[in-house]
Amino acid sequence: MRDGMKRMTHRTTFALDHDTATRIKRLAAAWDVSQAEVVRRVVARADEAEREDADPSAALRALHASGKLLVREQAEAYLAETAAARRVWRDKA
Repeated sequence: MRDGMKRMTHRTTFALDHDTATRIKRLAAAWDVSQAEVVRRVVARADEAEREDADPSAALRALHASGKLLVREQAEAYLAETAAARRVWRDKA
């Protein structure tokens, strides 16, 4: 590392469609980083997501760590509401 930055050792050329190139440029501007940094971040996040999907126990641990779990009463209320909505939908069909 030099000056706290990784040394880039691989240069790669991609042929991108117009929409993808535009999205990368827009993200680079929004995040105030280079287009290469956008690609690095997106690839890293996609890799993390793929590994989480491949390991259900990791996904469950991530869910528990997020604190977004429902208590039993909330879950039962949601299921009851969903079942009622489905009955209404089926009656209209």
